[in-house]
Amino acid sequence: MLQQIARQQDIVEIAPQGSTPKAAALAYVAEQYGYTYGMAYRTGFKNSLVQVRMYRDPRPDARIREAATITAHPQAGNGGTVPGLKQGSLKPLPETVGAVAVLKDLITFDVMALYVADRSQKVKGYLACTILTLLLLIDRSAVEAVASGVAVALLFTVAFKIGAIRRGTITRRLTDAGFHAVRDEQGGLRFLRPGQQLPGHTNPFAA
Repeated sequence: MLQQIARQQDIVEIAPQGSTPKAAALAYVAEQYGYTYGMAYRTGFKNSLVQVRMYRDPRPDARIREAATITAHPQAGNGGTVPGLKQGSLKPLPETVGAVAVLKDLITFDVMALYVADRSQKVKGYLACTILTLLLLIDRSAVEAVASGVAVALLFTVAFKIGAIRRGTITRRLTDAGFHAVRDEQGGLRFLRPGQQLPGHTNPFAA
């Protein structure tokens, strides 16, 4: 990641991380070098890894932040200190725990979009339960088949509800932290800082 930053790339891809806290810690470091959070998504085998995309922030305060970080941490990437983290680890320093927690919420909210059920997903899920019940009727009693189908449908319902509750909790935390909700081109819900816009092609975060 630091090599990408050193090349002053417009977009920095934080390598897949199996842990959201680790991804958030790296995103915080990238922010100190003048980047800002863009999006996160799951990738890899069975979507087990988290990938974070950061965009170079064109605003003047981002360049000031970048220059200050380079001056304060000249050996970052060569065994020296890294902004906001304990040396040699991805654990945030006490004074940066709050900022990393906000980034963790942003990442979690985005990656959970894969599991948020819209109306069509719910229809497909419950249709699968119906098909399962019909298949079980072939070699089981009606009572067993229906009970199995209902049990699976109940699991779907609980999973959908838990996902909605967790996303709602994160939404409140991000709103309290000053973020505002917008819809992207695909209709997905995203959270942006004041004055920030969704990524574009040339000036992704121009006000």
